[in-house]
Formats: sequence, structure tokens, C-alpha cells
Amino acid sequence: MEIRLRPELEALIRQDVERGPYQTVDEFVERAVALLHEQENWLAEHRAEIETQIAEGYAAAQRGEFIEAEEVRSRLNELKRNRPGEPPRR
Repeated sequence: MEIRLRPELEALIRQDVERGPYQTVDEFVERAVALLHEQENWLAEHRAEIETQIAEGYAAAQRGEFIEAEEVRSRLNELKRNRPGEPPRR
């Protein structure tokens, strides 16, 4: 399969290969595709749960029930740390 990338994407990939643990562009792209595939699978498996949580959050907001911005950031950071297929973040 041949894939054509815009020059700016090629430059980003080359930068990441040069500074990262990847030996080749192919290795980098394989890892990127694997991560994206894992994320898409996770979203597909949890779609109903996500939709329910969005609906509950929207209903709460309509009732004027909000949480503080710092709590939102904290929760999002926790979710990011536990995202499947990604190395642990500090």
C-alpha cells in the first residue's frame, strides 16, 4: 500500500523519528496506526456508556448543576493518564 502525506506531516514524522525511540519512519507509522486502532476500538466498545454520560452531563448542566473548572481538569488528566495504548504520563 502506498500512502502519500503532505510535506508538513512528513516533516513532523521525521522529527519524531530523529528524536524518539523509533529507528525508521515505518516503525513510527506502525506504532501510530496501532495506537489509533486501539483508541478507535475503545471508543467503539464504550460508545453507549459515553453517550449516556454526555446526556447525563448535559441534563445536569441544564439544571444548573456544574462542577468547578479545576475538578474538570483533574478528571480529564486522570482519564488521560489511564488511556489505553499510551505510555504512562507524569
